[in-house]
Amino acid sequence: MTALRPLLIAITFLTRLPVPSLGRIDDEQTGASLVAYPLVGAIIGTLLILVAFATSPLPALLTAALVVVLWASLTGALHLDGLADTADAWVGGLGQRERTLEIMKDPSCGPIGVTAIIAVLLLKVAAVAALLDAGSVLAIATAAVVGRAGLTLLFLTTPYVRPGGIGEALSHFGPPGASLGSAAVVTALAALLTGWAGLAAVAAGAVTLVLAQHAMSRRIGGTTGDTAGATVELTETAALLGAAAVAASL
Repeated sequence: MTALRPLLIAITFLTRLPVPSLGRIDDEQTGASLVAYPLVGAIIGTLLILVAFATSPLPALLTAALVVVLWASLTGALHLDGLADTADAWVGGLGQRERTLEIMKDPSCGPIGVTAIIAVLLLKVAAVAALLDAGSVLAIATAAVVGRAGLTLLFLTTPYVRPGGIGEALSHFGPPGASLGSAAVVTALAALLTGWAGLAAVAAGAVTLVLAQHAMSRRIGGTTGDTAGATVELTETAALLGAAAVAASL
């Protein structure tokens, strides 16, 4: 496996960015790509910052909306789909493990799922606008990194409860040491580049990750692809809100 292959596989799984044909990807290669997840967050964040700077002459709210639309587009709304399925299942599951997992498999999106998506998107737009007003544009990238670093930690520390698929391969074959090191280094660099706002983003994202893991473990005994996607959205949103709150106070 070439040095870049894990990164290219991670880009393929997490974004809609074009990459060269990778041929067959087995479970071990899928697991090895976990080390590159935080780097994909950095790539997404860099693209978002470029758009924010390119549209800076526009009103902050409009720029924020464009950034968030691009954010969802870069990922193919993959994580938003997981958020919607998780929200529907959590409410409709009535505290029951099997019912929660069954609802999560339903491809349709109910009113709770739609509400969750709208709420997250509104909070992201508001937080990004606040960061733009405060001159803390780089914190947007930190939030994108926090979301993927959190996903890395989730797969390394939380049992995957559905047999088969990408999630199980990541959970079983992800290299713990290298993946944790990657998450720590990339997150630390992103936070240092953004100062107090970046540190607040990391702290808020970390707290949200711990709470999400606790809720998943209690309800279904681990994680699924949908709850992993929901975790990305929730940690990103928390990171943006934490960064915006600190940036506005400085």
